[in-house]
Amino acid sequence: MQETVPLNHPRSKTDLFVSFTLLALQGFGGVLAVVQRELVDKKRWMTREQFVEDWAVAQIMPGPNVVNLSLMIGGRYFGWRGALAALAGMLVAPLGVVLLLAVAFGSVSDAAWAQGALRGMGAVSAGLIAAVGLKLMGALKRNPMGMPMCIALACASFAGVGLMRWPLAYVLLGTGLVACAWAYGQLAKQVSRTGEAP
Repeated sequence: MQETVPLNHPRSKTDLFVSFTLLALQGFGGVLAVVQRELVDKKRWMTREQFVEDWAVAQIMPGPNVVNLSLMIGGRYFGWRGALAALAGMLVAPLGVVLLLAVAFGSVSDAAWAQGALRGMGAVSAGLIAAVGLKLMGALKRNPMGMPMCIALACASFAGVGLMRWPLAYVLLGTGLVACAWAYGQLAKQVSRTGEAP
């Protein structure tokens, strides 16, 4: 049986603000890779499994995923004040950077090199997200739904949105209902085998 090292937690609301400000300033076109590395590997505020679960909830909530995640983490440790501190960290400094970039980019936005740079950054962002997805797959080994079902749902979601171009809401509703029903069945089996909830 392996020992579990206790997790850390933010020391204060200021720590939340500074941490999420630094996270937000490290990402361009998506900060999933940075958030996972910082919160799970470096700061150890959550396990990989907790990150996967929280990220899944953050994705189905309205608004940007990482903003939703910052609200959840801030609220978990310091209530609504922590949620606001984390939210401010995610938005204040990046807003200033975006406004400065908008002013600077406005004069060169039609240049071929600027368009090429943006396309290249999009490809890098997609690669980072794919790499984090592959890295986090190990956390699904302990998921009650089982790895094969998780992979099947991921493939179905990709096929629906990426290949068949169905609206995301329909794909999410369809695969989400299947996932909920399957998870409920698997958890019910665990309870009947062990006599207690997982």
